[in-house]
Amino acid sequence: MTILLAVLLGVFLVVLYRHFITPRRIGERFVASDYGLPPREQLDSRRPGPPPPAHRTEERQAVADAAWGGDWQSAERYVRAAGDDWDERWNRLELLQQVAREDDAWLDAWRVAEPRNCDAATLHASILVHRAWEIRGSGYAHEVRTSDMKRFRAMLPAAIEEARQAALLDPANPGPWVVMVTAARGAKYRRAQFKLLWEGLVARAPHHYEGHWQALQYWCAKWFGSDRRMMRFARQAVRKAPPGSPLAGIYLHALNELTERHAIGALAVMPMARSVLKQIAASFDRVAPDDESLPVLRHFLAHYMLRSMMYAPALEQFRLIGPWWGAQPWRENGNPVRAFETARGTAAKLSRTRPDPQPPVYKRGR
Repeated sequence: MTILLAVLLGVFLVVLYRHFITPRRIGERFVASDYGLPPREQLDSRRPGPPPPAHRTEERQAVADAAWGGDWQSAERYVRAAGDDWDERWNRLELLQQVAREDDAWLDAWRVAEPRNCDAATLHASILVHRAWEIRGSGYAHEVRTSDMKRFRAMLPAAIEEARQAALLDPANPGPWVVMVTAARGAKYRRAQFKLLWEGLVARAPHHYEGHWQALQYWCAKWFGSDRRMMRFARQAVRKAPPGSPLAGIYLHALNELTERHAIGALAVMPMARSVLKQIAASFDRVAPDDESLPVLRHFLAHYMLRSMMYAPALEQFRLIGPWWGAQPWRENGNPVRAFETARGTAAKLSRTRPDPQPPVYKRGR
C-alpha cells in the first residue's frame, strides 16, 4: 500500500509540474516561429478561425436584407436550398432566427402565406424557446428570480406544442424535433418523455450536431443526468460520427462541462480519454476545412490534449488553428494572449519535435 501511495504521489507531482510549473517557464522563452507557428504579432483575437468565404457572407447578408425588406420568399428559398443536409438546414434556420430578432414582420407574413410550411413553423417555435431562455437567463435555477422562472415555465409548453404541429407538416424534417429536445429540459421532461423526443430526432437525423449538443445538456448533472451519463452519451457521439461530420466534437463540450463544474485536471490524462481525443482528431481530419464549427472545436481539442500531456498532437492542432485565438479555453484566465502563447509553447517545447521553422502565411479577415 505504501508503494502504491508513493507511485500515485509521484504521478501527481509529475502532472502538477507539467501543468503549472513547466508551462510558465516555457511561456517566458517561447519563439513561435521556431516551430512553424505564426508569431505573436500575427495573432487575431476577433475570431476562433478564418472568416467565412466572401460569397457565403454576401449570401447571408442578402437574405437578411431581403427579409427586412418584406421579402420572405428569399428566406424560404435559402432554407429549402439546403435540401436534406439537416445540419446545414438548421444552421440556416438559426441565421433566420437572428434576422427575426431585429424584425420578424417578414416571418409573420411567411406563416400567413404558407401556413403549412414546416420550416416557417419550426422557426417560430424555435424563436419562442429562445425568448423563454432569454427571460430565464443562463444562471443556475437558484440564481433566477421567481417571476422570471414562472414566465419561462409558462412559455415553453406553447413552444413545444407549436413544434409538434410543425412536425406533422413534414414528417421527415428533424427541425421540429430539435426544438422539442431543446425545450425539454426547461419543461422538466422526465427521462422517459425525453427519450421519446430523442428517438424521434435520431430516426430522422441520426448525426444531427445541434440535436446532440442539446441532448448533452439534458444529460449533464445540472439538469436531469449525471457526469457518467453525459460522458457515456458523448463517447457514443464519437463512435457514431460519420466521415465529414464534426459530431465527435460533442465529447469536447462534455469535457468543458466537467471543467466548468469541477475544475478537472487529471481526468483528461486517463488512457481512455487520450484514446478518445485521438479518435476526435482523426475524425476532424475528414471534416471540410471550411466547416464553421471546426475552429472552435480545434481550440478545445488542443486545450484538452495539453491537459492529457499529448504534446505532439496538441502542437498539430495549433498548426491547424493558425493565428486565430478568439476562443473560450484561452479566456478562462485574465490574460488570454498569454494563455494562448503558453499553451502553444508548452505543446511545442514538450512535444520534442522540430517542425519546419517557416511559419505559414495566413490571410487576415476584415
